[in-house]
Amino acid sequence: MPSSPLNVRLNVTSWWEAGVVFADFEVRDVTVAPGIDLRVRVGGAGPAVILLHGHPRTHMTWHAVAPRLAAGGYLVICPDLRGYGHSSKPDPDPDHSTYCDRAMAGDIVELASRLGQQTFAVIGHDRGSYVAYRTALDSPEHVTSLAVLDSVPIVEALERAGAEFAEPWWHWFFLGASPHAERVINADPLAWYRLDAASMGADNYADMVEAVQQPRTVRAMVEDYRAGLHVDRRHDEEARAAGRLIECPTLVAWSRHDDMVDLYGDPAEVWKAWCRRRVHTAVIDSGHHMAEEAPEQLSDVLLTHLNGYPGSA
Repeated sequence: MPSSPLNVRLNVTSWWEAGVVFADFEVRDVTVAPGIDLRVRVGGAGPAVILLHGHPRTHMTWHAVAPRLAAGGYLVICPDLRGYGHSSKPDPDPDHSTYCDRAMAGDIVELASRLGQQTFAVIGHDRGSYVAYRTALDSPEHVTSLAVLDSVPIVEALERAGAEFAEPWWHWFFLGASPHAERVINADPLAWYRLDAASMGADNYADMVEAVQQPRTVRAMVEDYRAGLHVDRRHDEEARAAGRLIECPTLVAWSRHDDMVDLYGDPAEVWKAWCRRRVHTAVIDSGHHMAEEAPEQLSDVLLTHLNGYPGSA
């Protein structure tokens, strides 16, 4: 059985203090569709768990979480999403389906299969959470549990997008709707993203700097937002109209110092309408980038979720 969160913290302390990033993890390029390769980092052994990063990060955002989950008894799989980091960046199509969450969810199912895993838990943060819940909705036979971090379903966010959302989250609409987005970002991507090496960690920072300075990466990330406003929203509307629900155990976690509560009250209340089972919750004492700011607390929360909750059926 996986070890307790307390044991995980003790096991990985020496790795963290020594500055070893993704100790004992292997980097691979895995073909998941014609012309689509995902860069993926794999480590540990046991039941599979896939960690999906958000915008504009790469899989390196999980550098302090993934080893803790691996030490807890899991095979941990951390890909760069399609278009992000070092993964393939296919040319977009007119309706933005190439970068929709359904296409990326298909990548994740195929990635797991190529790694010999027919079932897996999936954990997503920010934009990665949209891919995570789409994977659970579209492929329930493969997903054993789901965790969504700092998000509500896209259609729910857009339906609630009044001025209190549009002002701090204006980039959703600039990236998703403006024809000038790529040109503006590519003029000075480091000024646009305002990355902080001290808070991110040196390797994570360097990986993201390399990624965002590639115009094709910027184009792909913009396409992710364009899909969100259109095809991803439509897929959510269709799922809701059909009464489709997330069937697996689900954790909803959000950052104490982000604006999820200001925007949605209790975010779990939004998710309950999308889940057949009880929704578990956690509040992480961090800002938005919880995997970088509070990796120990987040790892403990995720291990409790992955190991099953005491008294739960």
